[in-house]
Amino acid sequence: MMPDLGKYALEVNSSYALSLLALAVITGLYLRRSRAVKRALAAQEVAQDA
Repeated sequence: MMPDLGKYALEVNSSYALSLLALAVITGLYLRRSRAVKRALAAQEVAQDA
């Protein structure tokens, strides 16, 4: 349940929104980088086996 924030409601809610946005961006960048590293490792293994 959300407490009554009075005149600070906009600031508090925007802080929550920006924090969640930052977490989403960081997670997206992490996943993108993870996929790129997996592809590079797979390519390196194929090149090493050949």
